[in-house]
Amino acid sequence: MAQRLALRRLLAVPSRALGTSAGRPSAFNVQDGGDFQERVVNSAKPVVVDFHAQWCGPCKILGPRLEKMVAKQEGKVVMAKVDIDDHTDLAIEYEVSAVPTVLAMKNGDVVDKFVGIKDEDQLEAFLKKLIGA
Repeated sequence: MAQRLALRRLLAVPSRALGTSAGRPSAFNVQDGGDFQERVVNSAKPVVVDFHAQWCGPCKILGPRLEKMVAKQEGKVVMAKVDIDDHTDLAIEYEVSAVPTVLAMKNGDVVDKFVGIKDEDQLEAFLKKLIGA
């Protein structure tokens, strides 16, 4: 009974509260190189790329924090999540030597980057710089 009530509450939450804009999620997991090319490199919107790993403690802190901050941008930027163990080729191509590494991409080019954990104020400044706000 309690599970059904919780499910109803979740389903009643407006899509904006779940980090979506016009029905599209603000964050997604990269499936393969072609998906990365299509959804990140060829994106009309700026993209934040979170290179992470399941075994990485700091990644487990940064990932949700970054996703929350991206959702607050109301569709002006999207977030791609890349597991370096599943997509070693992308990690090598983008010179990821430590995780978490976060790239800011615009028009297919890397325009900014950071490695490690940032607090919400630092993430907000990083995102605002990317979207030009």
